[in-house]
Order: sequence, then C-alpha cells, then structure tokens
Amino acid sequence: MENEFLNELYKINQSCPSCPSPSAVADFYEDLLGVLFPDFEKKEFSSFEAFELHVGHLRLSLREILARNPERGNSDTHSQTDRFFEELPIIRDLIASDAQAMFDGDPAARSVTEVVRSYPGFYAIAAYRVAHALRQMGVQLIPRIIAERAHSKTGIDIHPGATIDRSFCIDHGTGVVIGETSHIGAHVKIYQGVTLGGLSVDKADAEVKRHPTIEDHVVIYAGATILGGQTVIGAHSVIGGNVWLTRSVPPHTKVYYKAALTDSNGNTDTIEFK
Repeated sequence: MENEFLNELYKINQSCPSCPSPSAVADFYEDLLGVLFPDFEKKEFSSFEAFELHVGHLRLSLREILARNPERGNSDTHSQTDRFFEELPIIRDLIASDAQAMFDGDPAARSVTEVVRSYPGFYAIAAYRVAHALRQMGVQLIPRIIAERAHSKTGIDIHPGATIDRSFCIDHGTGVVIGETSHIGAHVKIYQGVTLGGLSVDKADAEVKRHPTIEDHVVIYAGATILGGQTVIGAHSVIGGNVWLTRSVPPHTKVYYKAALTDSNGNTDTIEFK
C-alpha cells in the first residue's frame, strides 16, 4: 500500500517537473519591490552598470517563471516579460501615489518613507499593482501567488483581478477583502475588516460582475461589508463602521448604524442614510 501511494505521488511530481514554486514567485516580487523602492533592496550597487545588471537578472527571472508556469498555454513569455518591464514606470507611479495617499490620510505617519518601510497596506497594494499588471497581460496563476504572498504577510486579501484607480489608501488593513470584480475609483480610503464581496458563491457566476463598485473619494470605515456586483457606492460617500450594504447609495451619502431603543429588552441596530 505504501509503495502504491509513493508511486502515485511520484507520478504527480513528474507531471509538473519545472513548475515555479510559490517561494520563487515571492522572491521575484520581493526583488522587484527592492528595485522600485530601495527601502526594500537587500543589495548595494556601486555603479549604474551593476544596478542595470541586477535588473537584467530580474528580467530573466520573470521570463523563467513565466516559461515554467503550467497554465501559460501558448503565451509568448519573451513578449510578456518585455511588456511588463515596459510598464514598470506606470506601475511605480501608481504605487507611489498609493504611498502618498496613505501618508496624507494618516496623522500618525511621519513620512512617506515610514509608510513604504512599515505599513502593511503599502506592501499589499504594491503586490496588487504588480499582480494586476501581469494578469492584464494574460498571465495566469502567477498573479494569484503574488497576491497570496501579500495576504499571508499582511492579512489583506486583494484579488489581482480587481480594478483599482490611483491614490488608494488602506489604513491598518488586517482583514480587508477585495473581490475579483471589484471596481474602486481614485482617492478611496478603507479601514481594517472591510469586505467588498459577492452575494453569491455560485460557480455559474464566475464570469459576471459579482463585487461592488466604489466611486472616487469614498471612505469606508472598519468592519463594513459591501456586497453585490450591482452595488455602487457613489462618489464622496462615507460608509460607517460595521455597516452591511447590498444596495447602492448615491454620491455624497453618509451611511451608518444608529442604535435605537425598541423595547425594555435593549437596543436594535437601524441603518440610517444622510
């Protein structure tokens, strides 16, 4: 029996002899983050040529990871790698705008450097930006590994398929969940425990929009849950803590729970719009 089990495991092993390990993908992301933001860089470079050589090795690492991806199909990994590195200036600009938004939105932050070096929201959003760019190029699996690396380190779960505009701020962050088809506008700020989720987990809905749309300049406080692909939170709205929403609210709306005395047994929660 033991030999049969080992033989089965061996066959599984042989079916994917060169699959990139999650640790190899995570190492690529960590090295890339060090190139984009030297606060994360583990090496010192004595010259531009040495730095250029390091970036060249990073390019080769990505090409190898993509070539070993079992879900790559007929994709041209050389073209995908070239396209990704051509888009790095845009990716870095977006991440920098997120870091600035976190600094601007947190009175406790003393500098953007502090945000970059120590804020879990920065790490998670940066991972999302990299993973999303790869996913937009048709890369499968690898973006999920990058996103889950950030999830495991920060407790922030952002699906690489989500669409998030610039200057995105996650404050504190633990327990944040942002689903695959979420659309988030510019200058949005969310706190810990926020869920942007789906009303259904039916596989039949895999190709439809299942998660909410958050328009520009919205603030969502801790513990709020917003569900559904047709749910739209209008621009400049504020969603209070622990609110549960499955329907849209217009722009410039405040939504919060207000405790109301109902009888001698205690309070009940009532949702209120302003």
